[in-house]
Parts: sequence; structure tokens; C-alpha cells
Amino acid sequence: MEVLVYKTNINHTQDVEQVRPYLSEHTDILKWHVDIEDEDRVLRVEALSDISGKIEHLVRNAGYTCDELE
Repeated sequence: MEVLVYKTNINHTQDVEQVRPYLSEHTDILKWHVDIEDEDRVLRVEALSDISGKIEHLVRNAGYTCDELE
């Protein structure tokens, strides 16, 4: 299992709902959560494999920024 962490511009619960269909459709994603209270609006993804590039692509397709944190 991989835990992937990203800085995003997902600011509100409505934004989370906009991203939900993109992340929920990927079969390698087990769980995901956006902390909209954190200043970096952290997206935390638990996945079966390292799909970091795919996560960035999915979030950007939803209209948001997404940069992996180290």
C-alpha cells in the first residue's frame, strides 16, 4: 500500500464533491481525504500502488491544482 500526500487548492466541501467522481473511479485508490482546514489543503490518498502521476492528472482534470508533498 502507498500513502500519497498532495498540496491542493481544494478549499470547500463543494470542491471536494467536484473531485470525488475523478478519484472514486480509480480502482487502485482505497481511500482519500482532503483536509480543507490545513493551509495546504492536503489531499491524502491510500492506494494499492504508486499512482502519484495519475492522482495529479485526475485532480487537475477536475479543475484544481495538485502538487505532491515530500
